[in-house]
Amino acid sequence: MGEHLIKMPDVGEGIAEAELVEWHVKVGDLVREDAVLAAVMTDKATVEIPSPVDGEVVWLGADIGDVVAIGSPLIRLKVEGEGTVVSAPPAEEKPAAAPAQPAASKPAAIEPPAEPGAPARLMTPRTPSEAPKNHAPRLSRPAPMRAEGDKPIASPAVRLRAREAGIDLRQVPGTGPGGRITHEDVDAFFAHGPQVAREPGLAPRTEVEQIKVVGLRRRIAEKMAIAKSRIPHITYVEEVDVTALEDLRAALNANKRADKPKLTILPFLMRAMVKAIAEQPQLNALYDDEAGIVHQHAGVHIGIATQTASGLVVPVVRHAEARDLWGCAAELSRLAEAAKSSTATRDELGGSTITITSLGAMGGIATTPVINHPEVAIVGVNKMVVRPVWDGSTFIPRKMMNLSSSFDHRIIDGWDAAVFIQRIKTLLETPAMIFVEA
Repeated sequence: MGEHLIKMPDVGEGIAEAELVEWHVKVGDLVREDAVLAAVMTDKATVEIPSPVDGEVVWLGADIGDVVAIGSPLIRLKVEGEGTVVSAPPAEEKPAAAPAQPAASKPAAIEPPAEPGAPARLMTPRTPSEAPKNHAPRLSRPAPMRAEGDKPIASPAVRLRAREAGIDLRQVPGTGPGGRITHEDVDAFFAHGPQVAREPGLAPRTEVEQIKVVGLRRRIAEKMAIAKSRIPHITYVEEVDVTALEDLRAALNANKRADKPKLTILPFLMRAMVKAIAEQPQLNALYDDEAGIVHQHAGVHIGIATQTASGLVVPVVRHAEARDLWGCAAELSRLAEAAKSSTATRDELGGSTITITSLGAMGGIATTPVINHPEVAIVGVNKMVVRPVWDGSTFIPRKMMNLSSSFDHRIIDGWDAAVFIQRIKTLLETPAMIFVEA
């Protein structure tokens, strides 16, 4: 018998480390060739690491959440034959962990190249609820209360003790086999005091669950921390009367061809932003604050913040300046579906120059969007409501919506931010102007 060492494989060009987000095995498990051993994440791409050989797991070299350098020891298997190593390392040995790097400027999904003997495969990012339980310590919880009428299971000694103490065993959670109530369960019930007996449904809860921040959630946390620590935000909120826009949108949807996508408000906003950026190109820029250089882009690449089951990602509608209303809508629909199904490519999830964020019907009255670093502006859409508006002689119902937008105050002055949003407001309130070339 020998041991086979598996190292962290190369998971993509230019990638120096990856974060371990999931173990599929534990020490003592028998694995077959090609069985998935672990999952790692880099730049929001989750990659499975399969076993190149049959064997028994004898050592795991990292904990969930560790950032491991490419080429570092990751796992050892006991195999038939000589193997690749002479002896196993001490139990406490860990691979060299690379220092955590700031999150990439954009989410990315990549299909990494395979390394001989330890190929890496692209996988769909998992939600926290799908993570393996054997490496995440959790506190035990009491069993749920019995339904009214259910007979509690307990030994005669426990029943006698409860009867003498005046305790209704139907109120005592049982932790024994099959829900059996033990003496320890009765002791725990005593510790809560008499108030629990009077109000069994209002018992205090003291357990604390520790959830390690890993994977996509960790990347989002790092990115938000960078944005808020480096960028002095200024947020500008303005209300927009979108009654005419909604009438136009409804008419276009009612008369569209079958091959045309359904229009939401976002394609109109995108076209309005393109026009406003043509007049204020400094809004369509990336700021390299370390080099002190603003990269002002001619092409308008609009990121659309999209909530998925795995977390927030930002697919990018590239060259919105070259797309008409229907073209923006079609690309927006395609990218949203790709992001939610985890099939978006790295190029589709990076390279934005300005971002839109919208919470749809849950958009609230106003928000304070966080800029998608290193961009200098983000436009936030709040929910639409019908409100009475004074027209000079009477109140009339109008469809109103707020835009909550944030700007990098190092690059964008408050006056310029206001001019930008006021221009968008004018275009949305008079939507025919969106289609008129200057």
